[in-house]
Amino acid sequence: MTSTRTTPLSVLDLAPVSAGSTSRDALLDSTALARRADELGYSRFWVAEHHSMPAVASTSPAVLISHLASATRRVRVGSGGVMLPNHPPLVIAEQFAMLEALHPGRIDLGIGRAPGADPMTAAALRRTVEGLGAEDFPRELRDLRAMLGQEDAGQASSAARRLISTPVQESTPQVWLLGSSLFSAQLAGELGLPFSYASHFSTGRTLEAAAAYRAAFRPSAVLDQPHLMVSASVIVAGSDEEAAYLAGPSRVMSLSLRTGRLGPVVSPDDARELLAALDPQAARDFFAQSPGTQVATTAERAVAELDDLVARSGADELLVTSTTYDLAARVRTLEALAQGWGLAPSVQEASPASGAAGPESAPAAV
Repeated sequence: MTSTRTTPLSVLDLAPVSAGSTSRDALLDSTALARRADELGYSRFWVAEHHSMPAVASTSPAVLISHLASATRRVRVGSGGVMLPNHPPLVIAEQFAMLEALHPGRIDLGIGRAPGADPMTAAALRRTVEGLGAEDFPRELRDLRAMLGQEDAGQASSAARRLISTPVQESTPQVWLLGSSLFSAQLAGELGLPFSYASHFSTGRTLEAAAAYRAAFRPSAVLDQPHLMVSASVIVAGSDEEAAYLAGPSRVMSLSLRTGRLGPVVSPDDARELLAALDPQAARDFFAQSPGTQVATTAERAVAELDDLVARSGADELLVTSTTYDLAARVRTLEALAQGWGLAPSVQEASPASGAAGPESAPAAV
């Protein structure tokens, strides 16, 4: 079943907290998953920013990225993403400039527009309700890039032009714009940035967003042509029945998000009981729009579905994410996809603590 494909595969991880476990357990699991992704040849390992959510331990991407980059050797590590409305741009710029200094050539800064939290939590993060609207996002993104030395100073605010994120700058992180809307797609195109579309929870507009990004694209110092990454939620198992069983917890999470009663990730057995208690027609209608896991099948079929996603969207990269009760199912999914996709395992022998990638294994620039 092994094949060779040129579209890179990357990983998005939420550090999910399972019922009966702790945030420490979740973070240790994410570390183990990042190491395995690094060994298997995945291009990037991204972590998200979520707050006040019992099911997610990833609250501080910069802190977690520093740990994961030190625990891995080759894979690019980044945010999928940092929610810009939650933080002053200078704070983000300084955090990621420091990460880049510690791990040069391996840091991605994915920026999102949604707060990733309820309004009260978002206001507490920024200590004000000002600046939390979408209308401020393009300006703050330009300011952030100026502080990283990545933007024409004339397009940023006067304050941002006077600020630098690090005393002596040798390199900067790759900046990506993330989104699940046409607004983000168009803005990424206008700024000439790589764009990652969150198709794993906003499937219906993937092709529309891809087209909007390409139509709006203007060459920049970063890119001379569009570069699109598309995400997908995937669970791979030995049979469709087993995959559906393992995907049960993600379906419960999807339902819980809609009802506002989100708890830790339940076990597959508990998920089966909870889902069986739902009204069948209402459940079918809901999960047709919010499936929890989009691709839950065998390795061969999962690879075929991802192939189809690349063909339909024209994606330059794929970002896969898995929500499961235990780490073993996530690891097996990455291993099966890596084999089916034909990823080249990492062979680098440099010290994981060095933070540097050798020239033979450094990821290609966007």
